[in-house]
Amino acid sequence: MSALETHGAVEQVVLLDEDGRAVGRADKATVHHRDTPLHLAFSCYVFDRRGRFLLTQRAASKRTWPAVWTNSACGHPAPDEPFLDGVRRRVGQELGLDLAELRLVLPTFRYRAVMADGTVENEMCPVTVAVTDDEPRADPDEVDAAVWVDWAEFRADVLAGRREVSPWCVQQVEALPADPLAAADRDPSMLPPAARPPG
Repeated sequence: MSALETHGAVEQVVLLDEDGRAVGRADKATVHHRDTPLHLAFSCYVFDRRGRFLLTQRAASKRTWPAVWTNSACGHPAPDEPFLDGVRRRVGQELGLDLAELRLVLPTFRYRAVMADGTVENEMCPVTVAVTDDEPRADPDEVDAAVWVDWAEFRADVLAGRREVSPWCVQQVEALPADPLAAADRDPSMLPPAARPPG
């Protein structure tokens, strides 16, 4: 259960038009189905100070891609929540991590994927890279396992098809530089309009 739900609020996602502008909101619990509307999300790739990548396995109880291995954390900024604040909140909730560094590296990433049962993911999903000094304390409702792995080996295995991960993780690994920790922090003005800082 998320912090939003714990305090009596139903967790919601931001619905988007094709230009990335907010056009409404929907309850997260009801948004994923065979005709999932386009909505705002994020993916985060967390590293430790030794350069190891935190690979996670989604909880078997998840509505979409249960028990699948994927990037460190995924989630949805709440309506009216600053984008990077949403990343920090969800990484804290899912993995118990404080992020010492957080950078926007793929601000325009978007994907659509279909599960075997027809359930669709349909997201504008900017990708971030983070560094933590903490060890994960995973929420079992969100994460079944979390392990530190060598990034170069993980990347090579994903690109060669030797390691099965979520469909969005495959596309993101293909788009990320060989060393994500060396990637430039991209300008937030490149985010979808619904995720850009005001002003």
